[in-house]
Amino acid sequence: MTNHFHLLVEPAEIGDLGRLMQSGGRRYVRYVNETYGRSGTLWEGRFKSAAVSRDEDLIACSRYIESNPVRAGLVAHPKDYYWSSYQHRALGLSDRWLDESLVRRVRNN
Repeated sequence: MTNHFHLLVEPAEIGDLGRLMQSGGRRYVRYVNETYGRSGTLWEGRFKSAAVSRDEDLIACSRYIESNPVRAGLVAHPKDYYWSSYQHRALGLSDRWLDESLVRRVRNN
């Protein structure tokens, strides 16, 4: 996405998601500012999050995220978006960033 990104994560502890976003955001802003000789913030505001409590919602959320680049007109098909998990989930390609344990638990219930 050109102006935002989506993550579907399961924090191990309460507060972990906020710390992840704060740390990652701080590092990324520092990288961009140093790389492009700029200063200041990059983000409009605080990150937004929503709890996904039902298996059906987990699958719907994953589908929404993976089809977002198509809706935004960036690619014709989700498989064509480099930063998507679609290549792993639908095509079986390896992705070291993904942990399938939650998805496996949902599928086995």
